[in-house]
Amino acid sequence: MARAIAKPTGVECRFDDHELIVTKTDLKGRITYANDVFIRLSKFSRREVIGAPHNLIRHPDMPHCIFKLLWDTIQAKKEIFAYVVNMARDGDHYWVFAHVTPTFDSHRNVIGFHSNRRKPDRAQVATIERLYAQLRAEERRAGGAKEGMNAGSAMLMKMLSQQGVAYDEFIFSV
Repeated sequence: MARAIAKPTGVECRFDDHELIVTKTDLKGRITYANDVFIRLSKFSRREVIGAPHNLIRHPDMPHCIFKLLWDTIQAKKEIFAYVVNMARDGDHYWVFAHVTPTFDSHRNVIGFHSNRRKPDRAQVATIERLYAQLRAEERRAGGAKEGMNAGSAMLMKMLSQQGVAYDEFIFSV
């Protein structure tokens, strides 16, 4: 399976407002479906992505605590919205506003996950970039990966508490 080995280029891949990126994964986060927009933006072939872990496109600028929040939420059988910067195979990047949901069988057992991503507004991305820079700095200050993720999570929850909003309220207010 392919793995992005490039370093970030700083070049942003743009996509149209009407385009929708869609992927589905199994319970372990391995891609089981990817639409043509995902294939084009990720710059991987369909053969390379099917069966690969979705974190294949993880950009190093994404705070680990955001992915922890995402996984904790969907594993609790809830949906989540999040701003995510992804990295293409060649190191280029693209921002998305993601809606991730668990996929259920007829007995309400989670059998996988489904994500639709749209193009975010540039002003929203600018706001999120500032927040993510603060979260990454907090994660680095804490030392190890797990400690950093927990410190970033604590910082995010404190910020939300100080603003008196839940995560979903915050995300839709950006």
